[in-house]
Amino acid sequence: MKLIPLLLLVGMFAVSGWAEDLKPEPYSAELVKRAEAGDAKAQFNLGVCYKKGEGVTKDEKEAVKWYTKSAERGNALAQYDLGVCYDNGRGVEKDMNEAFKWYTKSAEQGHASAQCNLGVCYYKSEGVTKDYQEAVKWLTKAAEQGDAKAQSNLGVCYGKGTGVDKDEKEAVKWFTKSAEQGDATAQYNLGVCYYKGTGVDKDDKEAAKWLKQSAAQGLATAQYGLGLFYMAGTGVGKDEKEAVKWYTKAAGQGYATAQNNLGWCYANGKGVEKDEKEAVKWLTKSAEQGNSFGQNALGVCYRDGTGAAKDEREAVKWFTKSAEKGNDEAQYNIGLCYFNGEGVAKDEKKAVSWYMKSAEQGYKPAKEELEKLKSK
Repeated sequence: MKLIPLLLLVGMFAVSGWAEDLKPEPYSAELVKRAEAGDAKAQFNLGVCYKKGEGVTKDEKEAVKWYTKSAERGNALAQYDLGVCYDNGRGVEKDMNEAFKWYTKSAEQGHASAQCNLGVCYYKSEGVTKDYQEAVKWLTKAAEQGDAKAQSNLGVCYGKGTGVDKDEKEAVKWFTKSAEQGDATAQYNLGVCYYKGTGVDKDDKEAAKWLKQSAAQGLATAQYGLGLFYMAGTGVGKDEKEAVKWYTKAAGQGYATAQNNLGWCYANGKGVEKDEKEAVKWLTKSAEQGNSFGQNALGVCYRDGTGAAKDEREAVKWFTKSAEKGNDEAQYNIGLCYFNGEGVAKDEKKAVSWYMKSAEQGYKPAKEELEKLKSK
């Protein structure tokens, strides 16, 4: 059973939300009158009133109706919000082609959030053919206007070299701008950069600082990473109980790697009272999501009858799933099952085949097993 100490740059491509930065005109008979007379700004504001249910019963379909009227008259804010409606299926059936259309009209008028979302459309091929360079073009326009989501997304592009030449320092620059505005994903990615010394001098304390800010906002990846930091004492004082706290938060959001690590903590009594049944509970959640470490660890529990009734066939099932994903320890474990005929018909050829796969990855017990067989 392994604790997984892994932090990776997160390529979460986030879109901006509604045009909430404005204080729209409140609902009134006069507003309705001007909207019905064709005043584009009034139509947009009336749409906002219906969307938010301010001064009138909330009605997303009615909001779309007024956004559409305003958007067709060229109002960039309405075009953007209408794009968001189609993007999210709010008040209208989800339609990424329509979302792309309205984001484009708004973006071409300089609306930063629309430019960000348009960049995401090009990046994800939503409503348009995938085009990373075009994505970077629009993300850059939005980022230069200060849009935090665009800055975060642009950092990912530079960090991965997607649509632009890879430039880790430029990635850090944009992550920093976004993180300072409070974007959780950018805060996490900036923390990873400091942890790895990617595009910036390695600084574990600075890494921990940004992971804490991101984790506090509920980003599961950051919560998991912060758990790793506390378990190892990286950039913070070593504190196994605090590690368990953050693993638990991430695991509760369904983060499979955190579920595996939380299971490991319960199995080994690290930061929490040892509880083998609780370990199996979390390892099962991780394994069922396809995490190879969780699958292998769960197999061990069933093989040894630890926290669950001994069940060699169930052990073979989970070892196999993990081994097929390339997990070296699981490959060795399933090899043992075949060699000893535990939970599966004895088959030395299959056993050797799995030992070899494991040994090729450098797993020492598998190498030793193969050496034993050669010497017979």
